[in-house]
Amino acid sequence: MTHQEPVTEPARCFWVDGSQLYRDYHDREWGFPVVDDRRLFEKICLEGFQAGLSWITILKKRENFRAGFANFDWTQVARFGDKDIERLVLDAGIIRHHGKIVAAINNARCAEKLLESESSLAAYFWKFEPSAASRPKHITRETLRVMTQSPESLALSKDLKKRGWKFVGPTTMYAFMQAMGLVNDHEESCFVREAALTARKQLDLTKL
Repeated sequence: MTHQEPVTEPARCFWVDGSQLYRDYHDREWGFPVVDDRRLFEKICLEGFQAGLSWITILKKRENFRAGFANFDWTQVARFGDKDIERLVLDAGIIRHHGKIVAAINNARCAEKLLESESSLAAYFWKFEPSAASRPKHITRETLRVMTQSPESLALSKDLKKRGWKFVGPTTMYAFMQAMGLVNDHEESCFVREAALTARKQLDLTKL
């Protein structure tokens, strides 16, 4: 009988729990730069649904959200009416919060309006990427526990609210920026940090 060494998990950010779903999300998505408009719209909607809940709760229901919200095609969601709201409020697969459902539909309409003056959602959101000089020199567990918003997330929140978006407070927008790679908040000890940095270096924002 051969002796097998125990599998050692790589060092991850402190907030990752033991579930494979959460580990995969952390390792493959969180903090990697996103310039796909549909994914950006999906994330800003899901961050709104997360308000007051844990992200793992949303993550477990993400496929149900995609099914219910036309895969977050905002041109379709913007056309949702009372029957769609009623359908979604009765959908046990998502968060059945009337106000958040209405907000997601409202935000789809706001996205359409925003695209009348912006070339893409990505071009708009990435204008709020903070400069390297404004970022903390060290990203540690302690840093992340207290860093729940930033001047840039405050500015993004303020601008979106002025444009009519809902559930886009500065803390929610900072979480959005973390997830979509506008900031790299993987801890310095996290094995994913360098990969996220490399992905950002390879991103050409002039093509947005």
